Amino acid sequence: MALRLRLKRFGRRHQSFYRVAAMDIRSPRDGRVIEELGWYDPEAEDPDKQLSLNRERIEYWLGVGAQPSETVRNLIRRQGIAAGSA
Repeated sequence: MALRLRLKRFGRRHQSFYRVAAMDIRSPRDGRVIEELGWYDPEAEDPDKQLSLNRERIEYWLGVGAQPSETVRNLIRRQGIAAGSA
C-alpha cells in the first residue's frame, strides 16, 4: 500500500484549517486516514499557533516509506524534521 502524508481540509469557506494525516494514496482528500499527525492553521497570525506536528510519528511514517506531499514537505522542513530524500 502506497502511503502519503498530506493535508485534510476542515473549516468554513475562506477560513481553512488543515489536519496533517497519513493516508492511502488512493483515498480522497477528505477521506479515511490511517493516522492524524498534527494540524496547520494558515489563518493564525501568531506563527507559534500556526502549526503543530507530532515529530515522532512523522519520522516513523517517513521511515517506513510514506511520501509527503509538497505542502507537507515544506511544513515538515519548517519544523526542522528531515523530509527524506524525496
